[in-house]
Amino acid sequence: MDNPSWVNKILDKTHVRKKIQDKRKFRNNCWIDYFLLIGESITVLNKSPLSQERKFRRFGLINKNNTIAFLVCAVAFTLCTAQAATAQGRDRIVKTTSSQPVNAPQPAPTVVTTGSSRPTLTNDIQVVRGNRNDAAWEPTVTKTSSTSATSVATLAAMGRTAYGSSTSVLLDNAIKARYGIRYVYGTSGPNTYDCSGFVWAAFKDAGIEFTRVSARSLWSQSTPVEGDDRFKFGTLVFLNGLGHMGIVADENGFYHASSSKGITYSPFKGYWSNRIVGFRKLNVEPAAK
Repeated sequence: MDNPSWVNKILDKTHVRKKIQDKRKFRNNCWIDYFLLIGESITVLNKSPLSQERKFRRFGLINKNNTIAFLVCAVAFTLCTAQAATAQGRDRIVKTTSSQPVNAPQPAPTVVTTGSSRPTLTNDIQVVRGNRNDAAWEPTVTKTSSTSATSVATLAAMGRTAYGSSTSVLLDNAIKARYGIRYVYGTSGPNTYDCSGFVWAAFKDAGIEFTRVSARSLWSQSTPVEGDDRFKFGTLVFLNGLGHMGIVADENGFYHASSSKGITYSPFKGYWSNRIVGFRKLNVEPAAK
């Protein structure tokens, strides 16, 4: 097989053929030898003056191409830098993950009450502190089914008052007027009372006057009562070994000056049931008006 025409032209113009034959034996029908031949031929041709001139021209073209490539790379680098800076300035949305398991129970919603149907408290709040060892002391919370007394008008209509109707109404008004006033031992009002001072002041306002004495002294000056008369409104009840006393309201409870509650109504059942000494009625009658 003969060599291609373009190979023969190169070999004819130079002494490449001889140089190649001196180095290695040329093998026909081998495309690898053709490429090697071309490479060595270019090397030989580059040494000629004509080839040097072409090289300079090509070098200028290469420099021009390199300049264009450099400018393209610079523009691309500038665009990438600007895009990265813009990305840094954007608001980032971070999805928070909960530390609780997915099936964890949800907390109960908070209920806020914005209004109240209760009336506004206008009276001053007084804290009453009593001595537990005091005869007039009682628990501030009493478990009982009865927490209020029967009205005096009803009791008077049923004949269940120790005194007449008018006297009983006056006595009831005197008691209610002092309701809630705090207890202070040895006082008879008007701002503080002890048990006997409260009884004395209430009866005085009802028109029944007697000397202000202790509960024990008043026990000896009064008349014992039995049966249903014990629970008539206005009867005196003595408690805690004659160290305390009060005014019977009805069969369920009595009024008294408590060292822990002040002047209040307390039921017989519960705390006071085992502290009752007896019931008595004053020996004096209401003054004529």
